[in-house]
Amino acid sequence: MELIGHEAIVREWYLDNAKPPRGTWSIGITNASGHKVDRYKDNPQPITRCLEVFVWLLRSKYLPEVLRAFGGRELTETELGAALSWHWNTGAILTTSWVKLWLAGSVKSARAFMKTHYLNNGALTPRREAEAALFFDGIWSVTGTIATVWPVKKPSYTPDWAHPQRVDIGADLTKALVA
Repeated sequence: MELIGHEAIVREWYLDNAKPPRGTWSIGITNASGHKVDRYKDNPQPITRCLEVFVWLLRSKYLPEVLRAFGGRELTETELGAALSWHWNTGAILTTSWVKLWLAGSVKSARAFMKTHYLNNGALTPRREAEAALFFDGIWSVTGTIATVWPVKKPSYTPDWAHPQRVDIGADLTKALVA
């Protein structure tokens, strides 16, 4: 839920805020993931489907890369959750300095690096601080199973920031995890 809390859910294809904008769907998923998201343009999916693809990507791509980055070192649940959230957002877990610093025992430097890099001109500062608190202190910033679901404005195909929906996704997440 931590990662979902940082990303939110959009049930149909939309243009993200990257430069240039990319077609995106579900929980920040783009075609670069290997899952073709263009099929969801004007085609909203049930939350369960959004979560099934999210879980599939976590298990098949992101989790193995996180585990490889930490070289077999056992991670706590909170460390793993933070590393997955950070990697989902940056795609850089295999090359970032904060992991190398942490593995070398330089915890203070690792925390500082994690909190001060990959900030997207400051827009991601709260997320990086939350990920650092989760990894280094074991403090979750998201609790429960309520998630934000954003509709899509048309014809711009951007998230409709004025109309967020708070949805309990607990049952859908359970289904996706056992699929």
